[in-house]
Amino acid sequence: QVQLVESGGGLVQAGGSLRLSCAASGRTFSAYAMAWFRQAPGKEREFVAFISMNGDRTYYVDSVRGRFTVSRDNAKNTVYLQMNSLKPEETAVYHCAARFYGGLGSSEAQYDIWGQGTQVTVYS
Repeated sequence: QVQLVESGGGLVQAGGSLRLSCAASGRTFSAYAMAWFRQAPGKEREFVAFISMNGDRTYYVDSVRGRFTVSRDNAKNTVYLQMNSLKPEETAVYHCAARFYGGLGSSEAQYDIWGQGTQVTVYS
């Protein structure tokens, strides 16, 4: 089973960019489908992006499609989330999540391994 550690969060002005990373421990990273979720203060956790085990398939929530890009490097056991044109309402804690041999999934319940999250704050 992998363990996940996110990094790359921070403070950014609206319209700016950030690149989040999620580093996984363990040798079987390529056997996990990965996703990014976010949770804003006082709100439920929200699906953001999905990437398949070998990276050939991605999926995004409508609100970020065209601005965010999810990718992975299985040789480095890392998944990334490039976020461009950020908006203040996207201020949240961003979590990566893993799903063993999973297909496309956008529900929290489909993922059983989570990182601790990284804070992204977008100011106007």
